[in-house]
Amino acid sequence: METDVELACRCGGVHGRLQHASGASLNRTVCYCDDCQAYLHRLGRADLLDEHGGTEIVQVAPSAVTFDRGLERIAGLRLSPKGMYRWYASCCDTPLGNTLTPAVPFIGIPVGLLRGTPDAERRDQVLGPIRARVQTKFATSPVTPTPASKVALMFVHVTKLLATWKLTGKGWPNPFFERTTGTPRSPVVVLTKEERDQLRPLSGPQHAR
Repeated sequence: METDVELACRCGGVHGRLQHASGASLNRTVCYCDDCQAYLHRLGRADLLDEHGGTEIVQVAPSAVTFDRGLERIAGLRLSPKGMYRWYASCCDTPLGNTLTPAVPFIGIPVGLLRGTPDAERRDQVLGPIRARVQTKFATSPVTPTPASKVALMFVHVTKLLATWKLTGKGWPNPFFERTTGTPRSPVVVLTKEERDQLRPLSGPQHAR
């Protein structure tokens, strides 16, 4: 069953909707990678990490995401010149979504942005179960890795979603990129190597590097 979910940053300055959400139409995962951790430390939002340093993310088609308030408050960050685009609300430093270039049609939305799924039970009902926990070697405390067979099934699911979104044109409209030029709608800051290096000690165990 599909449903629409309200999206809102911490202060409510950026607001929108995720349309037609269902477990079959998205991918739900928890990522423990050092980049996701570094990003939230950079924003001063480490409170959004779980007890092991993970970020729960829902990967959806760009056309399923719309913002109806606060577009001028959306800003972008890249940890490196070729890193992911990581979009956030500049009013309260709430992460809004992660993307690659528009050629790869997906947005990874942190579940903290989804106001319509206030607890784990409701998220399971609307978004389906967590399919995998990935990059657990960077967790700040021990996490039981998802079996390789289940991780493989998740990647098959994601590949099918991406192919479907590409073929059916669901990469557009994209709330973060201009369709005619493929360029970001909002300003994007790229961290220097020195700035990235300052974040690394905060992000996962040192032995994982």
